[in-house]
Amino acid sequence: MDGQTGSPPVDYFVRRELLDEARLDEVGQKQTWSTKPSLGDRVKESLRCSGERLKQALLSWVPVLYWLPRYSIRENAIGDLISGCSVGIMHLPQGMAYALLASLPPVFGLYTSLYPVLVYFLFGTSRHISIGTFAVISIMVGSVTERLAPSSNFIVNGTNGTESVDVAARDAYRVQIACALSVLTGLFQILLGVVRFGFVVTYLSEPLVRGYTTGSACHVCISQLKYLFGIFPARFTGPLSLIYTLVDICRLLPETKAPEVVVSVLALAVLIVVKELNACYRKKLPLPIPIELIVVIAATIITHFCNLTNIYSISVIGEIPSGLKAPRAPDVSLFPQIIGDTFAVAIVGYAINISLGKTFGLKYGYKVDSNQELVALGLSNTIGGMFQCYSVTSSLSRSLVQESTGGKTQVAGVVSSIIVLITVWKLGPLFEDLPKAVLSTIVLVNLKGMFKQFTDVPMLLKSNKVDLMVWLVTFACTILLNLDLGLAVAIGFSMLTVIFRTQLPTYSILGHVPGTDLYLDTDKYQTAKEIPGIKIFRSSATIYYTNAEMYLEALQEKSGIDVGKLLTEKKKRESKQKRKQEKEKRRAQKEEKKAKKGAEKEKIEASQISIGMNESKVLTGSDLQNQRPGLSNGQQNWAYQHDTTDSDSDVGSRGDDAITGQPQHADEEKGMTCGFGTHSIILDISTTNFVDMVTVKTLKNIFRDYGQIDLDIYLVGCQACVVEQLETAGFFSDNIPKSRLFVTVHDAVLHILHKVGHREFGLDTTCTTQM
Repeated sequence: MDGQTGSPPVDYFVRRELLDEARLDEVGQKQTWSTKPSLGDRVKESLRCSGERLKQALLSWVPVLYWLPRYSIRENAIGDLISGCSVGIMHLPQGMAYALLASLPPVFGLYTSLYPVLVYFLFGTSRHISIGTFAVISIMVGSVTERLAPSSNFIVNGTNGTESVDVAARDAYRVQIACALSVLTGLFQILLGVVRFGFVVTYLSEPLVRGYTTGSACHVCISQLKYLFGIFPARFTGPLSLIYTLVDICRLLPETKAPEVVVSVLALAVLIVVKELNACYRKKLPLPIPIELIVVIAATIITHFCNLTNIYSISVIGEIPSGLKAPRAPDVSLFPQIIGDTFAVAIVGYAINISLGKTFGLKYGYKVDSNQELVALGLSNTIGGMFQCYSVTSSLSRSLVQESTGGKTQVAGVVSSIIVLITVWKLGPLFEDLPKAVLSTIVLVNLKGMFKQFTDVPMLLKSNKVDLMVWLVTFACTILLNLDLGLAVAIGFSMLTVIFRTQLPTYSILGHVPGTDLYLDTDKYQTAKEIPGIKIFRSSATIYYTNAEMYLEALQEKSGIDVGKLLTEKKKRESKQKRKQEKEKRRAQKEEKKAKKGAEKEKIEASQISIGMNESKVLTGSDLQNQRPGLSNGQQNWAYQHDTTDSDSDVGSRGDDAITGQPQHADEEKGMTCGFGTHSIILDISTTNFVDMVTVKTLKNIFRDYGQIDLDIYLVGCQACVVEQLETAGFFSDNIPKSRLFVTVHDAVLHILHKVGHREFGLDTTCTTQM
């Protein structure tokens, strides 16, 4: 196979004509018309109604109508049944435990494990994810409920003068807040899905999501310590609230309740050991051991029959009402207070959901529609919020169990919902004596996967330091600034890294590899040699308004041609030449005036001589002989006039030389402005995928400025869309024709060599390339 070590090189030969942009349009038969429908046609098409379009729209918005009629009972039923039972058993302890994270009564965690799962069964496109409660979303909801309904707002006076918290009123108001948050989150997600805005999650990079979930895991862990130690720390909000809470917990450690610690340690030990056994023998076990449910049942039985609540004052979850709640509308008056939190919950929930869904979709070869997932998750939150559920997303641990136990479709979710429904309907009151410490240990053990993400740090340190910075900044902001503000700062920092990387690309001068049509960075490849007289410049990023100025500076630095300096020197020489020319002109005018005065003087003298000759007709021959010196003077004047004419001729020739710019200095001037022998510059813009007006202006300035110092500029590698944008912006003109655009660097080089004379450089331009 090609590319294996020791495989012989493969030769290929290319013989074709040089192609500039205009010739490429002819050879490629470029279309001059648009194949895209107009806006009016698209609107008409979207409004056109037919039975087939209605069917396609219905199947698109409600995917269950497509796949459920094709459901194979023989292939999928057993796996979905076993998987659904396993996930349902996990839903019970996790639902109650995560409800404590949201600062809600445990039964609402069971509701959240029921209704949203059924809604996602109808509208979701992933076959393997398990929708329901999740630690990160739960702690985000809990931060909102505790901020808007702190216990201090529900203090009542007791009969003996003591103060106590009205827990029933506080929990009822917190449920209203959580339901309103869920409905508003769902509406926001539905809106994004309807306008096809599913790509928004792409702005959350993997290092950002992993750093954020790791920081959230730290919030979850700290929030559960109060149940493990049986203490009651003060509540803090805003930046550094996690640090203040941890300091307060350390301060209260002397007040730790030993029975709570014993229950927590025992539960943690059993959970950790059995979960590790499940991980080690997952291929041999037909089903993972449901240790969480076993621990919940065992702890409830021991606490109830040993009367641990009364003897050791162990905190239990308390009354769990049986049956289901009637749906009710959310309290819309709470929307203005939770709008900011809604955005954070919606984006984080969707990011976790789509990342898991895409992972399973790639593994099993089916498509997960990102926009439909937004709609499905939004409907799950909106409908669930009306049935007193809080915000949901997919859970990694439950999704892995659903997949590993043979789950093939979302029918497994329906089976798990039936188990939760039976529990809520009849079995709920049996868990009233379950210690809260046990639920906390379940939460902590399930954070193992998130804490393992700390191993990203050494990996990113070796592979990509920018991604490492994103991870660390996101983690630090989540810890220090809380979940909502931390997410906003992390997204802003991630966007800045993208901007900085496009602002600071790699610039290089390319050289020709002998015997090939390849042009590589001369700093990195020893065989790449610059072609005399030609500079080939390339940027690794798109040229646009943020880096256009740096592109121009890098071009001057890499090429060694300081355009500004050369233009300044040229202007100085032109100014000096102009002053010299004006001086010569004034001198010529002065000589001309002097010559005119001499001619007038000679004319007067000649007239005087003529008068004298008339008066001397009566003179004797000897008198005539005495007048000859005067005549001699007249002849000398004519000789002077002749010399003046010669002088004028000399001045005129010097003046002509000055007017024509003195050609004898032109070659010297051109040599000074050519940048040490460079006569052509090739700009490789193959990495540019769009141009803005700043880019167009920058390129025009390059053509103008370098043209003024007798350098030819060529563009190569322009994508078709870039050429169209340049045409629209009016880039091409008589000074910048399309013939300055070439398909490849090699085309441009051969054109230049043909133009200036190939023999001058002796370049091997054969197109025989070894691969």
